[in-house]
Amino acid sequence: MAKGFFTLFAKNIKKSMGPGQYQANGILVICVHCQHDRFESSQAQLNTALATFLNFDFANRSAITLTCHRCGHIHWFNKKVNRID
Repeated sequence: MAKGFFTLFAKNIKKSMGPGQYQANGILVICVHCQHDRFESSQAQLNTALATFLNFDFANRSAITLTCHRCGHIHWFNKKVNRID
């Protein structure tokens, strides 16, 4: 039983760390450059000049970026995206 648990756990960790499929507003995200559907997810801070000048970069919002696993094109999202696989 423990072996099955750890196998499933390792599989889920590997899947969550690698490229995956995502939806934005219920629509499957497809790369606009190469039409691939697997992406690496990360976040990027949306800096503003005033906040940077006042050293308040931490107060700025963040965007979600999806980088195409095939061609590397970066897609930016200001709203939530959901991993679907």
